[in-house]
Amino acid sequence: MAVGGDGVFNEVVNGVMDVAGSGAVAAVAAAGNANDHRRSTRRMPLVDAIVAAHIEGRARNLDLLRIMISTGGAEWRHYAHSYIGFGLTPVMAVGLKRDRKGTLAELRSVLRTFTELAPVEIIRSGGMHELYDSLVFANVARMAKYGRISNSGRPDDGLFEVVACRHGGRRRIAVLALRAATIGLGAQPRVDRVEFATVEAVPFQVDGEIRQLDAAADMVIDCLPHALASVG
Repeated sequence: MAVGGDGVFNEVVNGVMDVAGSGAVAAVAAAGNANDHRRSTRRMPLVDAIVAAHIEGRARNLDLLRIMISTGGAEWRHYAHSYIGFGLTPVMAVGLKRDRKGTLAELRSVLRTFTELAPVEIIRSGGMHELYDSLVFANVARMAKYGRISNSGRPDDGLFEVVACRHGGRRRIAVLALRAATIGLGAQPRVDRVEFATVEAVPFQVDGEIRQLDAAADMVIDCLPHALASVG
């Protein structure tokens, strides 16, 4: 069990996947900043869920996102329980960690991040170049504490949502962020696999933690249905 936020729980999930077949069951007691996974998947208090799982002898099986990266002849694999984000998402995460906590302070921080936003260029498997201000692959409905990015999916349906904002004026991405924080973004496209390559080195966010993707890296993101045994 993890006591922490999305990043700490990500490490637990990847540890569980390293010993796949062991029957290990994961749980998280939310103690971080955003706690997106717990907010989106919570069905009952954690202690009650552990007791119920013990009595019933079974856990809840949730999907995972699997990230497979090939770059410079090396391959890297990682798992995400909630989301993978490019563009706006990692920039926001850096701003929120840097600035003071609290609703108003965090919202001001998000507004400041728009000045630091750079578009992300990717190459689809067919060779088409695409430019995005924000690109998120999500297994949960809530993100960054205040945002509702989808109302069309569940964390156990074998699919994940693609929330994409093509490069345009700052007004467009600001409206997207405002909608997510208020009325929500509504239904989003749902897939079980995406493939693309980067043009330049870019930061990306995996379950709350910032990582770096090299230039000319090939990335595959797919869904592993019911891969994580969990309670909560």
